[in-house]
Order: sequence, then C-alpha cells, then structure tokens
Amino acid sequence: MDLELSGKVALVTGAARGIGAAIAVGLAREGCDVALVDRGDAAAAAAACTDAGRRARSFDADVSDWALAERVVSEARAALGRLDILVCCAGITRDAMSWKMTEADWDAVLAVNLKGYFNYCRAAAAIFKAQASGKMVLIASINGLRGKLGQANYAAAKAGGIALAKTLAKELGRYNVNVNAVAPGVVATEMARTMPPEALEKATAETLLGRAASPGDIADVVAFLCSERARHITGSVLKVDGGQYV
Repeated sequence: MDLELSGKVALVTGAARGIGAAIAVGLAREGCDVALVDRGDAAAAAAACTDAGRRARSFDADVSDWALAERVVSEARAALGRLDILVCCAGITRDAMSWKMTEADWDAVLAVNLKGYFNYCRAAAAIFKAQASGKMVLIASINGLRGKLGQANYAAAKAGGIALAKTLAKELGRYNVNVNAVAPGVVATEMARTMPPEALEKATAETLLGRAASPGDIADVVAFLCSERARHITGSVLKVDGGQYV
C-alpha cells in the first residue's frame, strides 16, 4: 500500500535507537524527510534515512527543555522546508516500587516521558493549526492503560500521554490535524533487554501471539497513522501489543 508520504517532513523524538529509530527510518522509506531528535548520537539512524534517499537532520536535545523544544521545531522546519508530522517517542525508565521510588526517579521520568511530549506537541501545534494540516502520534504503552508493578512513574507518564493525545485531538480536530496514541506492549529493544530475564519472559508469555514486537511492528502502524489513509482516525489509542493486554 502506498501511504503517499513522499515529500512530507516528519520530526521524531527519541530517534537515536529502538522504536524511535525504527519510526524515523520507516518514515524515510515511505518518502519523508526526517528531523531526528535525541539526547545522544542519532548518526546511525540519520544515515539510514539518507540511505533511503531522503534528507535527514539530527538535533541533540533534552526533550524536557521547554524553550529548546520550540527552537528545535523551528530549526527543523527551516532546514527541511516544512513540517507535516510529529512523532513523540523519547522515553526513559527508572523503575522501583512506589515506596522505594525517589523524587529524582519520579521527576526524571515525568520530565522526559510526559513534559517532553507536551513541549514538542505544543511547538508543532502552532504550525499545524496555522497550515490547517498535520499528524501527531504519541508513543504510549499498554502500561499507561493497565498500570504496572514497579512503574508508578512510567505508567503515570504514559497515561498522561494518552490523555494528552485525546485532548490535542479535541483541540486541533477543527484545524484538520489528527492526533493519536500508539500503545506498544513488550518490544525487543535495548530497553527491554535491560529487564530481568524472568520479567522479559513473563511479559512475552502474556502476549497471545507468544512473541515480543519488533520496533518495525510499531513503526509500520505509526507510518499508517501519519498518512492520509488514516485521515478519519483521531483521538484513538491503538494497542500494538500482540494481545498482551486484552
């Protein structure tokens, strides 16, 4: 299926590795020029985007920085000529049972996983509203829907991201802007590989398909939501979890 994304420009946060990198490269393969935002080296993902024949620009940025988000979005738009798509994927974990969680652990996760999303959505919203078009996809988690033992901070942030997506969908729908959330389950990423083996095995066993998702499984769904094929989908939360949470 041709998603008709050729010539569009996307900005992806958390794009250096894992799901974010797969999304950035997947959008490039569908014809998008891509701005990759991460706190670290996104050179490999950017190179994969250029290998797909598209332009790529990397921005080393802490997504929790309010003012920097506006600057990055503005510079990305200037460098690539336009902005049509925003995908928020930057995320961290600092797991602990609630009675052991530190203030620093709570603040760090909320700053990146929720405030970081709002910072970029806010900056892009002004552009999308003015041009009366745009697509936003926020990467959430099934743990934002169901909660998760030892992840009070992460689950709360992801639940907040889901509510943020729904709110933005209500605010921006009249301007022809689609806003959706994608909620993965267990995904075979570097982050998942840091889980205790028994926890990873248990999470995989929860899926009805009996396997973890690949980052590409998430990227394919995001690309669809960023296309006009999904023009009548907004305010939705699409689980991509192999039936892990039913």
